[in-house]
Amino acid sequence: MTELPWSKQSPEVIDINKSRKDLDADHYGMDKLKKRVLEYLAVRQLKNELKGPILCFVGPPGVGKTSVGRSIAKSLGREFHRISLGGVCDQSDIRGHRRTYIGSMPGRIIQGLKTVGVNNPVFLLDEIDKMSPGIHGDPSAALLEVLDPEQNCNFTDHYLNVPFDLSQVLFIATANTINTIPPALLDRMEIITVPGYTHDEKENIARNHLVPKQLKEHGLTPDVLQFTDEAIRTIISKYTREAGVRGLERKIGAVCRAVAVKVVEKQSSVLKESSVIENQKRIGRNEVPQEIGNLTLSPVPTPPELPFILDEEAVIDILGTPIFDIEVTGRLGQPGVAVGLAWTSAGGQIMYVEATKIEGDGQLILTGQLGSVMKESAQLALNLVRSYGIKINNGVDLMEGTDIHIHFPAGAVGKDGPSAGVTIFTVLVSLFSGRIVRSDVAMTGEITLRGLILPVGGIKEKVLAAHRAGMRSVILPSRNEKDLVEIPQTVKNDMNFYLCSHVDEVLQAAFDGGFVISSKPAEHIKSKL
Repeated sequence: MTELPWSKQSPEVIDINKSRKDLDADHYGMDKLKKRVLEYLAVRQLKNELKGPILCFVGPPGVGKTSVGRSIAKSLGREFHRISLGGVCDQSDIRGHRRTYIGSMPGRIIQGLKTVGVNNPVFLLDEIDKMSPGIHGDPSAALLEVLDPEQNCNFTDHYLNVPFDLSQVLFIATANTINTIPPALLDRMEIITVPGYTHDEKENIARNHLVPKQLKEHGLTPDVLQFTDEAIRTIISKYTREAGVRGLERKIGAVCRAVAVKVVEKQSSVLKESSVIENQKRIGRNEVPQEIGNLTLSPVPTPPELPFILDEEAVIDILGTPIFDIEVTGRLGQPGVAVGLAWTSAGGQIMYVEATKIEGDGQLILTGQLGSVMKESAQLALNLVRSYGIKINNGVDLMEGTDIHIHFPAGAVGKDGPSAGVTIFTVLVSLFSGRIVRSDVAMTGEITLRGLILPVGGIKEKVLAAHRAGMRSVILPSRNEKDLVEIPQTVKNDMNFYLCSHVDEVLQAAFDGGFVISSKPAEHIKSKL
């Protein structure tokens, strides 16, 4: 207890301009996050007794949520301590054990304060969405007191049984999704979304941060290895398909290791040649002997001259066959196929939807490990198409003597949500009409039984995923127009956005030459499902 920093604090020297430069130097982009941190610093400079905010950075893996916490501590001049909460299922990890138990100890909060030695550090609660309740209590419930600015001034650890003031601690939490965070805990935190990176942002990060870091870690210098812009773009587009840059860093490291082997081989060959020349001078002969001592001379392949200039061909030679390729055009060359957009904890991604007709008695077959909401969305889309069948099939029930099989590839991955409704509807119209959906368009949106398009979430992540996949047009609900403000201008310049409020508008954008469909439903059709 005497080792705890009851009154010891880190001295703060707040300089807004310096903090801005430090954050910009360490992390590219993240404008919303940096803006919030600078706001806190400004208020802190005006009011010294300001309580620390409870921030939660939510975004896909590899976008820098954890590292930006360290940069914030650096800009504040405070100590930094990271607490990993992934897999924690015991509330005693937060509150500590009572001293009656054998092997009891304080919780991670008190242990962290003892480690840093001050009472105003920056605590990073990493992976707060990965906690789960266990037989010894719920750790997320124990965090309610820790993360409540009105209560944490008297936080009591079970081991100490004495209140400790946590009001000066700046808590920063990180998560991949808010869906698994209990509502009461979520209400205590200020959510700041950290989106994935665009291609241009990844190029900038690789050139200014990742390449220098990997060169240093592998004992190389720019005089030995140089990455061309073409090489960086090749690694990004053909070997990584992610929202963050963690995989990109690994691939750059793999290239550096391969070049390190060539550099060592070249140095070894130079040493051998120098040894031979010295021996020639010593014995005064013009011919090189076949064996000098233990040195056996054999043809040594001469590596390229330094520096190694890495281009696309060299990248493919080192990393092998490209892992990812733009295959959208090849997969959309027939009716009954379209590209949708999905949003997961790992960022946005494209999602193919396929449909086919088989002889049957009017059944709807769904495959691809779908959740209940997505199954209902598919049923709704089918009934909507059937209600408009008078314009597609001359008033005959589209399901007459036919089964419809809708498949969502990547069957090992679970899928759910209503945002695929627009895509399923378009796929079914394509299947029944025999027309092919445009290969450069992706879409997302929820539909109603009256054909209205409802807004969905994750628009920025979905648009970035479409851009990464080479799509140049995106169909979005018109009520999501406000979300386009967050899209980087470089992405907007490359893409066309179709904002639709009704399925008629979707079909006009999804098919070359448009598609005419009646807005008046057909006569009542007796269901065979």
